[in-house]
Amino acid sequence: MSKLKLAVIFGGMSTEHDVSIVSGASVLNNLDKEKYEIYPIYIDTNGNWYKYVGAIEELSKLHVGDGINNIEKIENPIEYLRKCDIAFPVLHGLYGEDGTIQGLFELLKIKYVGCKVLASSLAMDKAYAKIIFKKAGLKQAEYVYIHKINNDTYEFIEDNFDTSSMNIDMIVEKVVDNLKLPVFVKPSNSGSSVGIKKATTKEELKEAIKYAGEFDEKIVIEEQILGQEVECAVLGNRDVIASRVGEIKSAESYYTFDAKYNNAESRTLIPADIPSEIEEEIRKQAIKAFKAIDGKGLSRVDFFVRNNGEIYINEINTMPGFTQISMYPKLFEAAGISYKELLNKLIELA
Repeated sequence: MSKLKLAVIFGGMSTEHDVSIVSGASVLNNLDKEKYEIYPIYIDTNGNWYKYVGAIEELSKLHVGDGINNIEKIENPIEYLRKCDIAFPVLHGLYGEDGTIQGLFELLKIKYVGCKVLASSLAMDKAYAKIIFKKAGLKQAEYVYIHKINNDTYEFIEDNFDTSSMNIDMIVEKVVDNLKLPVFVKPSNSGSSVGIKKATTKEELKEAIKYAGEFDEKIVIEEQILGQEVECAVLGNRDVIASRVGEIKSAESYYTFDAKYNNAESRTLIPADIPSEIEEEIRKQAIKAFKAIDGKGLSRVDFFVRNNGEIYINEINTMPGFTQISMYPKLFEAAGISYKELLNKLIELA
């Protein structure tokens, strides 16, 4: 029986480029070499495509922030992709997880792992994901949604999408009127906590809005939810299953990029330290959120659990991290599905 030709794509043009390299390396090292003819493809931060021609085993030595060697330029990425049966875009963030590369696969009629165009773009955009979650009846933090017009002017977006033009001082006052400090300020389209700041004063809020605006013109500002930070993985197309629920124990006051990848004091707890009935409800809500965005293949859904047991959805990630420390594969491993078996299932779902 001939092997499936599998393109594994990693790197990319987003702020999560370095994480994607390590995720891609992990996937490549865990694929069944008897089943797949593997085409490792690296995309640099400028959008250039390369074949990785080194030994796949060498990639296992990479850490977040390491560069990649042994690459050769692909002159015609479209023709190169057309050689493959299935694409596995191990790309996080913009241009990889937001529906753009999924649209390319659709145009080329190449099957691919993960969510389709609509689900990818919805989940990537925090503001629009919140609209879907509200429609689905999922409890979430109160929030404010604004647009950056330029460095001096912003638009405040009402629930009915009426807009009001304001300077940043007016926006700050509007946020404080609507939400209690402290708040979290986030670019609407970003990942791995990039561009996010916590603001406990009006001055910090002003700086956080300016900072988030460096990453996206759309900005979401959320009330703080005090509670356990937990995550649940889902797998499937029509028949969707949920993993065990894991808990994030951040070494910092919230789960920043450094806390995730650079601080050894951060750890994960699987299963989470929550009552079984709360875990079961989170698993149900994770599947519901996934179906609400019309998800396919995989996602990781993040929640907060308050001391009184209230569950708040935080966000959904359609191509979660696949590094050796990433929650998605670890959560399914706790549910009895090995990393290699998980990859096989994802490729079958494609």
